[in-house]
Amino acid sequence: MNRPRIVSLPEHIVEIVSDAGEGAQKAAVAFARLCAKTGNGLWTVEIIPSEIRPPPHTIGSASGNRIRLAERSQVTNAGDLADVVLAFNEMALLSRLEAGSLADDVLVLIDDQWATHDVEEYRLSYREVLDKFRTRGATIIEIPLQEETLRHVEDAEQGKNMFAVGLLCALYSKNVNLLKNVIRGIFEKKTREVIETAVKLAGAGYEYGIAHLEERFEIQAVPTDVSKVAMNGNTALALGAVSAGFEMCSMYPITPATSASHELSDIFEDFGGFVHQAEDEIAAIGVALGASYAGKTALTITSGPGMALKAEFQGLAVMTETPLVIVDVQRGGPSTGLPTKIEQADLLHALYGAPGDAPKVVMAPSTIEECYYILSVARKIAEEFRMLVIVLSDANLATGQQLFDRPDVCETQERPPLDLSAVSPGALPYDWDPTTGLSQRLIPGQPGGMGVTTSLNHDLNGKACYDSESNQRGHTMRSRKLAALQRSLHPPSVYGEPEGDLLLVGWGSTRGAIEEAVDRAREEGYAVSSLNIQFLSPLPPGLHEIFAGFERIITVELNYSDDWEDPLITKENRRYGQLAWILRAATLLDIDCYAKVPGRPYMPVEIFDEVQRILGDQPGVESLGETLRALKGVS
Repeated sequence: MNRPRIVSLPEHIVEIVSDAGEGAQKAAVAFARLCAKTGNGLWTVEIIPSEIRPPPHTIGSASGNRIRLAERSQVTNAGDLADVVLAFNEMALLSRLEAGSLADDVLVLIDDQWATHDVEEYRLSYREVLDKFRTRGATIIEIPLQEETLRHVEDAEQGKNMFAVGLLCALYSKNVNLLKNVIRGIFEKKTREVIETAVKLAGAGYEYGIAHLEERFEIQAVPTDVSKVAMNGNTALALGAVSAGFEMCSMYPITPATSASHELSDIFEDFGGFVHQAEDEIAAIGVALGASYAGKTALTITSGPGMALKAEFQGLAVMTETPLVIVDVQRGGPSTGLPTKIEQADLLHALYGAPGDAPKVVMAPSTIEECYYILSVARKIAEEFRMLVIVLSDANLATGQQLFDRPDVCETQERPPLDLSAVSPGALPYDWDPTTGLSQRLIPGQPGGMGVTTSLNHDLNGKACYDSESNQRGHTMRSRKLAALQRSLHPPSVYGEPEGDLLLVGWGSTRGAIEEAVDRAREEGYAVSSLNIQFLSPLPPGLHEIFAGFERIITVELNYSDDWEDPLITKENRRYGQLAWILRAATLLDIDCYAKVPGRPYMPVEIFDEVQRILGDQPGVESLGETLRALKGVS
């Protein structure tokens, strides 16, 4: 054949999909690690079926991963439409088209076994789907994936994923020897025979790609002297828990949070930590709360349905002012909802889910790197303010991978030993400072620190009481701690110019897509900036001043809101995105929202299109900037 054409690219997006259980996710993990080790920036998104065992060869069975790789090391989101898709069958391929994930001119690599399959239904479906893609402008390369794999193993289902990753290694001009080392690391706990078979198959896939692919890609990495790591958000949370000095994690398995406990279970004991798998979500928070009450540094990790079950114990943590950190890895809801898909729909529950007035701190990491560092901040706040701190991660962060600067673990602050020395005479467990609401934390058994702990309203000594004055004082002091914390925060930084026509406000993992959309919009001449809010309770200071610089403000969120065009929707009954709701209440401004529930991360192009729609629509609407300046008496 002719010498292949090598196309140099700044970045690319590739998806690998198969039936559930065929190993596309494992292949994607191997390819992502290969890209990371060569210095490519990346962001990955898992494609997971909602059912545990969906019927094979159906759209609902599609499983795999999306990988965005780039020459630059900083990649903050999964990008727009995929450029390449490697599919083990046509229904997995079709699922990605129906998900709106693929470019019209996508390059399709697909197993050709279905063209001559014994089942006529599969043969017809295969041709019909491929014709549909060709009509859209796709390039189709049919690969004898099954046939080639059977040259090396008896069961192709147990090995074609490794052949596929070798094929991708050739397609993207990667070092096959480095890939083989990556595979050895992934299968290190398997037998030598399994490892060497996987390595052999990857090598065979690479050789096939070199021999048959007429066009290949090359994405060089920008050289850097900074040491990098690549991991997903749940791994970052686990390592962050160790770095933060947590001593125990109690949790019950729940998608998509479970792998955080798996990671902790592998390493926690080496650092003096303990992972407790409780019998249910209620027991998990109860154990963590009890451990914290006894002086340990504890957290519990869950997802939306687990948060609902933990509501009563959250109230107990607030009333007793026992430090506790909860990590909520959000998923689609309500109820079981979309267990493997992303939403940012737990914000209002995190704020108001416990009975009564139960003030708590709520924070949200926006990158996988922040998942590592945020638990140190959460622990410090929980212990110093004797508060419940909720960290809102999400499925996008949990299962995606990102390349970022290796943390310097030498800078990790060691947790000082627990002070169990005798307390000053007359010290009380709830002797609140009237300005800050703070009080000394007393540990059971600490000499001179005897008191009462109850879930009832209580006095300074913790004894139950029912009079109006003590009830008002307790609520006031618990709330005042939020105000004290807020006074210690810095105003968030605006991404872009401090003034303009439109400000996009986001939280959590939408940040990367929002900022990329802002960059694109500013290149097109739009006066657009963005703001990411990490502290959601208390809100950071300076928001009024920031908002005053913009004519319009909208939040960008992955939760539900009614569209203005929907039937029956009016100003009085419209439901807004959850952050928009909070900001409207906090600022008394008419803040709008772009809030959807597609079950996947936003693409930057979607947000850019919304920017174009907003700034090209309704020119006569009174600007928020004018409203704010009028409220402040500024001309």
